This record gives sequence, structure tokens and C-alpha cells, in this order.
Amino acid sequence: RAVPKEEQHSVNLIEKNDVYGDTKHEVNVYVKVFTNSPFLVCMDLARSQEEVIDPKYLWIGPDGKNLEGRMYVNLTETGKLMVMGFKEFMSGAYTCTLSHKIIETTTQEEREMFEAYKFMVYAYREADHAYQVFVRFTTKECELAANDQFFEELKKILNNIISDLTCHIIESSYKCHSVRIPKQGLLHELFVSFQVNPFAPGWEEVCHQVPYDCEDVTNMRVQEARDRIGEFFNKQTYALKHEFQTVPTIHYVDNSFSVTHIDSCRPGFGKNDITHKNCASCCVVCDPGTYSPNNEVTCQICTKPRVKQYGARSC
Repeated sequence: RAVPKEEQHSVNLIEKNDVYGDTKHEVNVYVKVFTNSPFLVCMDLARSQEEVIDPKYLWIGPDGKNLEGRMYVNLTETGKLMVMGFKEFMSGAYTCTLSHKIIETTTQEEREMFEAYKFMVYAYREADHAYQVFVRFTTKECELAANDQFFEELKKILNNIISDLTCHIIESSYKCHSVRIPKQGLLHELFVSFQVNPFAPGWEEVCHQVPYDCEDVTNMRVQEARDRIGEFFNKQTYALKHEFQTVPTIHYVDNSFSVTHIDSCRPGFGKNDITHKNCASCCVVCDPGTYSPNNEVTCQICTKPRVKQYGARSC
């Protein structure tokens, strides 16, 4: 889409499109890892609509060197730049200087003009998803040995349901509480919680089958795992109503299944909805001077800012 002048600086995630420069401020651009950037245009929108005489373009990359002739850039003769197969280290400032002539109509006098455009280009990834599940079961009493056995058995069953998706159950725990329920008196309930996580052993092998970044595939798999587990608990309700003559000691509490979704970022990436408000849900490469060693969602600040590159995993 063509973007009005005042909106220019908020251009991001443009597919198959051009991102225009702006002489007044830098333009932020977000490029998904391993994909090609949009074309960065060494002009603003207004200038691109006019005739330009003897234009010359000089593109300088984040390392302060001329980009011409680099393997991973595509420079067109009209001064557009595309960065191909974007990696973390390619993040940073891309500046272009446009020089062109202005010729006076009456005197045919020539003047050379220079304009500088700056783009801040950041690598980003989709967040990795996992799901936190809460579910409750009625039991006879809290001090029952069967409670532990039941919990272990439940984990096995759930892991079996989703193992072919290379997903697994992690951080599982339960607590037993006595609950006073209107019209039913006092009941004992197991409050079970666990996480459905897409990184079961072997997940990397599944990833090697895709040529690009893996999180799209991982996120699809973990969503499928979440759906299967939801389906499993739905069936419990049905079974209790239709299949048992006597209700088992430990049984599912109707409609107690609930899910919340948790995001995490790969090391070297984090979320920041203040600095990157146009890519707030993305995991954006950590800025120089910050790092992310794990799958948290924030880039931490280095106390001794030795880190000069983007996407640092250690300080």
C-alpha cells in the first residue's frame, strides 16, 4: 500500500512492497528471519513522484561500509535496496544518500543536491507458543495414595496423546483442596496444572525438514496438541454421564478445563512493545548492549555493555 507522508515512520512488515525513506526521521522496518526484506527506497514518497535528474545512490550498511557488491543485497538501478535471507547480524542502520542535479530553467545552471535517508532494520521471529492448562478432579480425600498414582497416570496418557507431534507435558503439578460447594457440602478436589510444550526431545529433527525458520511449524503442532488435550477432557464429561455404572473415585470436574497461552522468544530475541510498537507481538532481535540467554520474552541489559552486535545471547 502507498503510505501517507505522516504515517511513513510507522511502516513495518510490508510484503512485496516498497518502504520509502524520510529525511526527517529514521524509518523502522521489521524483517522475518531468513526472508528477504522489502525494497527500501532511497527517496521519500513525494520525491518518487517527481522527475529526478542524474540520480546517484550510496547505500551504507550497519557496519559503516558501502553495500554495493555484497552477496546478500539486491541493489536496483533506481536506488532500491533489498537485503536477502535476513539474519540477526544484518540488523541495524541502513543509510542512503541520494545526490541529484537541479537545473535552473532560465540559466541552465546546475546545482547538486544531497538527501540522506536512514532505515533501522530489525530481524524478528514469531513468538514460540506454549499453553498452560488448569483442570480439576474430584477425589475421596486429600491423603489418598491413589491421588499420586492417578496424577502420574494422567501425565502418561496426555503425553501419549501428543507424542507424535513432538510435544510434551512439562511443569506439571497438583494440589489437593477441600472445596465447599453449594447444595453439595464439602468435596475434595485435585487442582492440576501443566504446560503443553512443543519442544519434546526430537523436535529439531522435525524442524530440519523445513527450509526456513521453524516456529511456524512448531506453533501449529503445539496448537494441535492443545486441541487434542481439550478434546480428551471433553470426552471425560461424556464418559462420566454415559459409560459408568458407578462413578470412579477420582473423576473429572465438568467444565474445569481452562487454557492460557504463553509466549516465549528464542535466545537473542525479545519483545518490547515500547521500542517496537509496530511489531509488539514479535520477538525482535536484542539491541546492542542487551542480550537474552534463554527463552524468556525480554532482552536484559548488559551491566558492562561490551556487546556491540544485535542478537546477543550472552553479555
